[in-house]
Amino acid sequence: MTVRDRVLTVEEVFRRELEMCGVNEGDTVAILSHGTERAEYADLFLGACRQLGAAGVHVRLLPPRPMPLEVPMTRVDQYSILADNEAAVDMLKRADLVIDLVFLLYAPELYQILGAGTRVLSVLDPLSNLIRLFPTTDLRERVEAGEELLRRASSLRVTSPHGTDVTYRLGVYPVTTQYGYTDTAGRWDLWPSGFLFTGGADDGVDGKVVLSPGDAIVLPHLAYVREPVEFAIEQGRVVDVRGGVEASLLAEYMAAFNDPQAYGISHIGWGLNERARWNALAMGVPGNIGMDNRCYYGNVMFSTGPNLELGGTNDTACHIDLPMRGCSLFLDDEPIIIDGEILVDEMKAPGR
Repeated sequence: MTVRDRVLTVEEVFRRELEMCGVNEGDTVAILSHGTERAEYADLFLGACRQLGAAGVHVRLLPPRPMPLEVPMTRVDQYSILADNEAAVDMLKRADLVIDLVFLLYAPELYQILGAGTRVLSVLDPLSNLIRLFPTTDLRERVEAGEELLRRASSLRVTSPHGTDVTYRLGVYPVTTQYGYTDTAGRWDLWPSGFLFTGGADDGVDGKVVLSPGDAIVLPHLAYVREPVEFAIEQGRVVDVRGGVEASLLAEYMAAFNDPQAYGISHIGWGLNERARWNALAMGVPGNIGMDNRCYYGNVMFSTGPNLELGGTNDTACHIDLPMRGCSLFLDDEPIIIDGEILVDEMKAPGR
């Protein structure tokens, strides 16, 4: 029984998510939150734990301190909510599953928790998105089929009708998958999701990425591109951002961090969630943080900035995700996506 077979109560949806994450009787689930943020989710997960016979623990912290204006934004972990809180970290490391309601990605404490074998699930989207994009085993299978192809490849090339032509030298960093739940020890995921990515060698990304109106979204600015923007890339770094006003805004955004690592190239990958919406921002989907745009079917996502989630050392606070549609993607010169259409049968959504 899935959330699409019949109308489920909210309580049943949260219980089903924990079941997808392999929570069994006797397991320990720690819910991490701060202040009153997502308090309803914390209660729903605790209730789901009770239904499953698992021990639910709510680790509720004070809201994070505001960042002083005079402090340069140079490290993503500078104001981690778990910084200097070893007691909380130790408690989370002892759990079987951590429900992250604060978004720990890029915080060094996350990788300590994962290293202890604890699995972590981040939950940030509004309830309507959690239900609409509820994960399935089919999505997982298709994401993992892509993982196998990407893991074996030594090069990745992305092109577009607008002039994008960039090549990544692979093999240095692992492949990361996201399909909306985690039942594997030491693995992080985010509900909802549905894409996969890796990174090129630190000095192994070269070419150009060209954004054009109607084919790209700038995250975290949550804006559709309305005029051409070109990123020139050499040896794994952005060396120039060309174009009009939007290019200037992006260039100034990156420069404001006063951090050379802000210009590093981060991850590259593609989306496989056929229920995600390209037009979510335009349609005013409540509370949308960009997950629709990051995982919609057939998009290619080009990213700059930190690569800690891949095991890299770039810890800049400047992170830009640019999901693009209508691109073509090749692994070792073999076409995987052509003009936004998935070609590999094992990755195709039902009915595609």
